[in-house]
Amino acid sequence: MEEVRRQEFRTALRKTKNLPTLPGIIAKLCKMAEDPDISTEQMGKVISQDYVLSAKLLKLVNSAFYGFPQRISSISSAIILLGFNVVKSLIISASIFEVMEAQDVELWQHSLGCAVVCNVIATRLGVKDPEEVSTAGLIHDIGKMAIKMELPDEYQMINRLMRDRGISMRQAEMEVLGLDHAEAGGWLASGWNLPKKLIEPVTCHHDPRLAHEEQLASSIIHFGDIMIRGLGYGHAGDKKVPMLSKRAWEFLNFSPTDIDEIFNQVEEKLWDVKGFSLEINADEIIQVRD
Repeated sequence: MEEVRRQEFRTALRKTKNLPTLPGIIAKLCKMAEDPDISTEQMGKVISQDYVLSAKLLKLVNSAFYGFPQRISSISSAIILLGFNVVKSLIISASIFEVMEAQDVELWQHSLGCAVVCNVIATRLGVKDPEEVSTAGLIHDIGKMAIKMELPDEYQMINRLMRDRGISMRQAEMEVLGLDHAEAGGWLASGWNLPKKLIEPVTCHHDPRLAHEEQLASSIIHFGDIMIRGLGYGHAGDKKVPMLSKRAWEFLNFSPTDIDEIFNQVEEKLWDVKGFSLEINADEIIQVRD
């Protein structure tokens, strides 16, 4: 019976009606990237046809959120300088950023903070394309938003259970739904046809031992979630700070000095991104058209 109910919730979350789909431009770009005859200029032109998305992308790429050393003024330059995978991650971030900001400001702040921590750690560890890990950090709690929007009655039950018994949101989700937001987020990311580099860290961010291919990224998101909760930046739905996974800690292998330096970098970046929004004005769109 429990399994039947779980499958019903799974079906409801997979048929998301209230969450928007990612722009079709991502699927188009992925197909173009497989063609060796397609140039970066051609890919840049496809993105530039969407003026609003282009303006948001350039605003994001030049923000303190990512902190690229040089100013990037065109989509083609972004692809040449950063590579296609990074630009694709930025498009996903820009698309989801706005949805989360509009639906749940405190959860969005927590996710933004987690993305900042993930970027600092991934860069420190020399991960190739740390922006992909940032994107995974940004969307790691997307399952909470899906449950809130698609299963409102169960979401109320989860909140009531947390309040009455003082348990974590994840524990309450398991009792009410038989699944947690990490699993729901993984389904959602899979439904959006996002790469495994994003799906697995979202699914395994509470237990990186479950990751098969992305153990490092999953460990970074796990640590980033715990660190930003500890710093009290945003609100992830409850005030419980999860236990740090021993496996993740061994994987990251940080010294006390590393932790001190990471804290300092994160605090500085959080200050820089405070109040950051992807809301754009007409002038920014005109600049993109020029």
